[in-house]
Amino acid sequence: KAKPISGLSALASAAVPPLGAVVLLYDKVIVLLQRASLAAEQRRPQESFLQVSEATTILRGLSHALDFEHGGKLAERLRDTYTRTIFAVLSSYGKPDMPARCRCVAAGLAELRDAWADIARRPQNTGS
Repeated sequence: KAKPISGLSALASAAVPPLGAVVLLYDKVIVLLQRASLAAEQRRPQESFLQVSEATTILRGLSHALDFEHGGKLAERLRDTYTRTIFAVLSSYGKPDMPARCRCVAAGLAELRDAWADIARRPQNTGS
């Protein structure tokens, strides 16, 4: 049975502020890419594919949730980042250097995740 956009609906229905949900989704993608890397190193292609598939589904969901009307250039840059990231992950699948590529993508996403977490902690975004 397919999961509804890999947790997006669950986060939307939970009492999680929008920026907090974004941070949690980045966390999930990073973990999935680390698992994909490990599975590839252990020569478990099916498991690696499942992890990559779920990670890219979440990234597609993040991309589709962007508000271009209010987000302007930032939304466009994020869409481009998500698109390039999805392409990088999918094109690495099955390649000998896939584990290293997944770790590299995860590291880049961790920087972006940390930036979102910093924004989420600012007083105007915490309700204080």
